[in-house]
Amino acid sequence: MMEVTSELAATVWKVEVAPGAPVQEEDTLLVLESMKMEIPVLAEGAGVVREIRVQEGDSVEEGDVLLVLE
Repeated sequence: MMEVTSELAATVWKVEVAPGAPVQEEDTLLVLESMKMEIPVLAEGAGVVREIRVQEGDSVEEGDVLLVLE
C-alpha cells in the first residue's frame, strides 16, 4: 500500500477520486488550495484507491496522509 501525503499546509479544495477507483501514474487524486493557488496531488504510480482520509474543506498539514492506494 502507498500512502499519499500532503507536501504543505493547505485546504482540501476538491477530491477527484472515490474508493475503489483505479488510477494511473500522474492521475490527479485531489486538489489542495494554499494561498489562493490550486495544487494538484498526483498519483506516483498506478493502483486502486483503498481509502480517502480527507474531505473537501478539510485543513491538512505537511505530512498528513490524504489517501491510500494499493
